[in-house]
Amino acid sequence: MQRLMNLFRTFTCAAVLMTVALSFTNCSTSQKLKVESDYSYHGKFKKYKSFDFVKDMNPNRLEDDPQSRIIEDEIRFRMGLIGYKQTDKKPDLLVSYRIFFDDLRFTGFNQPDIEEWVRYEDEKEKYDPIKYNLRQGTLLILFFDGKQQRTVWQGYASGIFGNALFASEKMLKRPVRAIFDRYRFLAEGFPYDERARNNSDRENNE
Repeated sequence: MQRLMNLFRTFTCAAVLMTVALSFTNCSTSQKLKVESDYSYHGKFKKYKSFDFVKDMNPNRLEDDPQSRIIEDEIRFRMGLIGYKQTDKKPDLLVSYRIFFDDLRFTGFNQPDIEEWVRYEDEKEKYDPIKYNLRQGTLLILFFDGKQQRTVWQGYASGIFGNALFASEKMLKRPVRAIFDRYRFLAEGFPYDERARNNSDRENNE
């Protein structure tokens, strides 16, 4: 397990250098979230079923920190919404998140749309690098394939800390939701109509 955690640290650091840009506007505020994601050409996105958190990979996390609990609870809910089961017994995906409060400079990649790429899954697809300047704080969510021992997907929202978006539980959940809008794969075997039903139940409860 220690070896896996060391590898996860290595791939987490490498994954921070990968992004594809998309802007997201929060309808209830004038604040704009910049939401981006990228993926590995080795990802097996149609085959994943389960997940677990790697808590000690989150250096900003505190056990009594309500913001960390809100983020983790919302990630857990979003994973469940698309059919992933949380387990500590050989999960398909290890999930981590990082909070960056300072400005960041990222080197990312232009890539085919992930839904287009999974039709042919060409692992030899080339990465086209581009640079991004991220400001006002960033939430980064990472998916790590334990079998392959590599980060296979990441999404993040920037421009969220130190302003109204970070002032309440409801506002803090929105960046997580926006990031998961970029991950479009149900767990293997999970019916699409079940996801629609879960979405409807969630909207009625919020």
